[in-house]
Amino acid sequence: MSVRAATYAAQVLRREQLSSHFVRLVLGGPGLDGFTSTGVPDEWVALTVPGQFQTRYYTVRSWAGGELVLDVVVHEIGLVTEWASTDCVGDTVTVSAPKGSFAMPDDAAWLLLVGDLTALPAIARIIETVSVPVTAWVETPDEPIRGYVGGDVTWTTPPEGVETATADVVTSIDWPEGEGYFWMAGESAQMRAIRKHLMRERALPTAAYDVMGYWRGGGQQRQPRAVDPGPIWRAGKAAGKSDEQIWADYDAAREKIE
Repeated sequence: MSVRAATYAAQVLRREQLSSHFVRLVLGGPGLDGFTSTGVPDEWVALTVPGQFQTRYYTVRSWAGGELVLDVVVHEIGLVTEWASTDCVGDTVTVSAPKGSFAMPDDAAWLLLVGDLTALPAIARIIETVSVPVTAWVETPDEPIRGYVGGDVTWTTPPEGVETATADVVTSIDWPEGEGYFWMAGESAQMRAIRKHLMRERALPTAAYDVMGYWRGGGQQRQPRAVDPGPIWRAGKAAGKSDEQIWADYDAAREKIE
């Protein structure tokens, strides 16, 4: 029998424009009593905004002092975009209990991180959490957000007329020697290409990487992720499916909903 994830009613305490496409929402209030972080640096919550019944998933940038910080990418259209682009301070939203998937092996000697703007909160939190050498690449639609994250970060922008090109970043990486860990998140089609590259070209074991589709490209169809990968992963493993088959199921579920 499935157990419904706990949900919390939170009030938008503050809203900050971090860049032309990036908005910080600070949530708080007594409705968050009992909310507990998993401690996993790429943890996410399901967010439901006023006037909507559908949820979208966002990375928890931080949880401290009773305040939950979500940094949201805004674009042309979308359930959360249209709301987050307004003066939403004082509104009440619903968030779920968090879940995370980052699982770097204890013996990893290095860490590579790649993502677009949707992955930046997780990348920043991961960098702040781990103790191994980290190299990161972050793609933004326009300007870098340099004060957001420290460390060895290369900022890129996609070529003119291209929505995202994070897969090209990965195929050009000069990989370190020894055993490490690779984490990446971004547009679903880019992630499918990279999973194939890691499996077939790099021949990496599945424990050595985590590649997550956060959104689907295609102009006005662009949306944050609306499918929780956890149940699909567990069901696939229980059915004896390969990792590649499970990721195909995840991508198919995203296509069906979006």
